[in-house]
Amino acid sequence: MTTASDLPNRRLPTTSVFVFFVLTFAITWGVIGSYIFWPDAMSAQFGAISGSHPFYFLATWAPAIAGFSVVLLYGGISGLKRFLSRLLLWRCPTPWWMFILVGIPLVFMAGSLIKGGPLMAQIPPEGAGAMVGLMVMMLFLGPVEEFGWRGVAQPLLQRYMAPLWAGALIGTAWGVWHLPAFYLAGVVYENWSFLPFLIGNIILAVLVTPIFNATRGSLLLPMLFHWQLINPFWPDAQPWDSWILIVVAAVIVWWKRNEMFSRDGAVTEVIPGELRP
Repeated sequence: MTTASDLPNRRLPTTSVFVFFVLTFAITWGVIGSYIFWPDAMSAQFGAISGSHPFYFLATWAPAIAGFSVVLLYGGISGLKRFLSRLLLWRCPTPWWMFILVGIPLVFMAGSLIKGGPLMAQIPPEGAGAMVGLMVMMLFLGPVEEFGWRGVAQPLLQRYMAPLWAGALIGTAWGVWHLPAFYLAGVVYENWSFLPFLIGNIILAVLVTPIFNATRGSLLLPMLFHWQLINPFWPDAQPWDSWILIVVAAVIVWWKRNEMFSRDGAVTEVIPGELRP
């Protein structure tokens, strides 16, 4: 009997992007929705939800879980190994590395200064060690999502639309996917406004798109990009960081307009070495 593992070069069908989105939303909205509609029962059974609760990690990891499931379904274990090899893709033009390592922190610092805030986030009474610990924990939250958003959804969508529109669509889904958290007590989103957050997600997804394509489908750089966005050392710069990022995105889209508005050169492989139809 032939199994998926016997078909290492099986091409993921473009329609598998729907499987990815359905699984992603089902897991996250199912977990968070349970706490919204049955808060007392869920808290009594599993404990109150918080940013460190196992269910919060499960909800956050939903895009990765969905991405891995799709890759395993069509590529088997060998396909998953090749998919994970995209973590080793680190070569890209120097400006993109500078943007991730230096540009993003400068955006937060500039936004904070405009609103009269500090250059860096305030060190808590527990000391810098607590912030370092939080920064490490953050590495296992948001960045893990990139196994799904950029790992699976981006290349599949770029088979049929220009990178700009693929990024904007993923950013919209990314923002809407967070929606239940805005109705959940005990997490940071409960005090935020959804519409600015949604627009911010679209801008960020567009910004990471040329980086993703410049690295030929790297998972590493989008994960570092995501990590910088939630680095606890950067100061609160809302809403100015969003305005700055909108300007930056407009400049980058214009600069890379030939690549952003054309599918020529866009990454379309989820599993490196997929057979062409």
